[in-house]
Amino acid sequence: MQTDHQIQRELEALLEFHLEAGIDSFLGDAPIDWVARSVELASAQRQAHAARTQPQSRPSAGGRAAGAQRPGASAAVPASPGLHSPSAAAFGSPPQGEAVAAQQGKPANSTPGLPTAQTVQMARDMAASARNLDELRARLAEFNGCSLSLTAKNLVFCDGNPEAKVMLVGDAPGREEDQQGKPFVGRSGQLLDQMLRAIGLDRSSAYIGNVVPWRPPGDRTPTQQETELCKPFVVRQIELAAPEVLVLLGAASAKTLMGATDGIRKLRGNWMTYPVAGRDIACIATYDPAYLLKSPIEKRFAWKDFMAIRHRLSHSPE
Repeated sequence: MQTDHQIQRELEALLEFHLEAGIDSFLGDAPIDWVARSVELASAQRQAHAARTQPQSRPSAGGRAAGAQRPGASAAVPASPGLHSPSAAAFGSPPQGEAVAAQQGKPANSTPGLPTAQTVQMARDMAASARNLDELRARLAEFNGCSLSLTAKNLVFCDGNPEAKVMLVGDAPGREEDQQGKPFVGRSGQLLDQMLRAIGLDRSSAYIGNVVPWRPPGDRTPTQQETELCKPFVVRQIELAAPEVLVLLGAASAKTLMGATDGIRKLRGNWMTYPVAGRDIACIATYDPAYLLKSPIEKRFAWKDFMAIRHRLSHSPE
């Protein structure tokens, strides 16, 4: 028979297992199909976007626009799954994914969660419509096309000074970044701060962002589809910040923004040009601080990269 101490240790081990898997909070008492919900939200947003961009229909012979409701008629409101909504499954209603597919005239077994050309174009349109960084952050907060926004606690948009000469772009936020809503905090952020101080910078003289602004569950690598949906926003962020030097932290960031196929060991330390808004920005890739914590032997190469960044900044025109 197990003692209370053994039971306690087993429970602690179970909690540690869930924490390492990325399950660090309770969202509700009932399970939620986040994939189906993301499809519903993305579909609703596409319809709203199409309604805004299409011209209004002309009134029909009866003096009312085609498809308009009669006075006093109530509009049908699509059901949205809540945190506590087990009743639909209990009474034998079709699963959410099948219901959405039926409303859209699609087969129930169509693959959910993958971005369509419409969703990607919507992301590009929303990003392009932002006139400044504050508007871009608001557009990104409104964008529901990426399912990562449903599981993350916070949008991790930026930190630092948007008027700085240097901008650093990482891959995606982790657990501590998700908790605080800021990129590169915790141990990786402390290391990045040390690297910046080594070349005479800090967060007041640098601007920091991410390719993907929401934490992937379990800190997994973002999928190509998730990255493609978020890319228009980080590209617009770089355009609006207009830095003199762009630093790509990690292979994923370099591959997304530069279209590179080589690994970070081949990419790092080489100056490239990033074309944006009719001009070229000096760009360099280096190791992600989170990787350096796992492979400290590579810090010597990151040091060389940051020395090259300092040299480039010191010789840039004021």
